[in-house]
This record gives sequence, structure tokens and C-alpha cells, in this order.
Amino acid sequence: MRTERITTPIEETEVKRIAEPPVVAPILRAGLGLLPGFLAVIDDAVVAHLGFYRDPQTLAAIPYYANLPDELEKRAIFVLDPMLATGHSGSAALRVLATRGGRDTTFICIIAAPEGVEELTRAHPSCRIVAAALDRRLNDHGYIVPGLGDAGDRMFGSATSVPTMLAEQQ
Repeated sequence: MRTERITTPIEETEVKRIAEPPVVAPILRAGLGLLPGFLAVIDDAVVAHLGFYRDPQTLAAIPYYANLPDELEKRAIFVLDPMLATGHSGSAALRVLATRGGRDTTFICIIAAPEGVEELTRAHPSCRIVAAALDRRLNDHGYIVPGLGDAGDRMFGSATSVPTMLAEQQ
């Protein structure tokens, strides 16, 4: 931690800040919805991007993009995804970060299913999980019940969360 002087609307004061600017890593697409709020609180965070989509048959996390800063081993890392359902995307994201040296990780979500919490805890026992709500379970399609459906589709108004390559459409 480091100490910094700031001016609030009331007075000047000393505050504690994370010593090394942390890394915030939204899981694309839906994690982008949590990014502005996070950056409003921790404005010096370095933004990484991790792209995974869910295979509709196997529910496995399929990677398609990673853009990460150097020296992850020295930084606190916050992974953002509104939903922690199966835990496959979260676990895959934490694996990618670990291969690049990331150790001090926190997974932040809005809604979690017990199955996803169990999977992340099993695969990444040192990762902290912060969830606003723990729903009942997953259904046969890997969606959280009662949940809210696909957060990315709802947030961005799209019809599917499975990426389509532009070259395939030509």
C-alpha cells in the first residue's frame, strides 16, 4: 500500500492506495460492462483483455483473444465477469494469467452459481471470489437459475455469444 493526499468535496485527506497499479481483466464481452465502475474506483488500473466464448455443446471455454501487460507477478489482478456459471471461462482466464505470472487474483462477478464457485475454488484455490449474489444452480444449458440469461447478449443486444469470423461470411 502507498499513502496519497487527495481532496474530497469536504477536505484534504490521506488515503491508502494499492502500491503497484493493479490489472483489471474483463472477460470479453460481458466483463466490459463492469469495467467503467471498476475504473471509477481504481482509476490507475491497467486494463487487460481476455476473450473466451462458450462452446454451445460442451460448455467449454474457447479462447480467442488475450492482451496482457508485462510483470503480472508484481500486481493485484481483478478478473471481471458478471456471471460465474460453470466456472469454465473464469478458470480458463485464471490459467492464462497464471502462465504469464499472475498470482494475486480476485474474480469479481454479480451473480454466481454454486457449481461455478466450486469449479474456480477447485482449479484456483488461492483466487478470491467476490459475488453480489449466489443463485440456486445451473440448468441443463449451463445457465444460472434463476439468473438472467446471457449477460453479454442482454448488455449488447446481440443474438448469440458465439463469435463468427468475418472471413467465414464472405
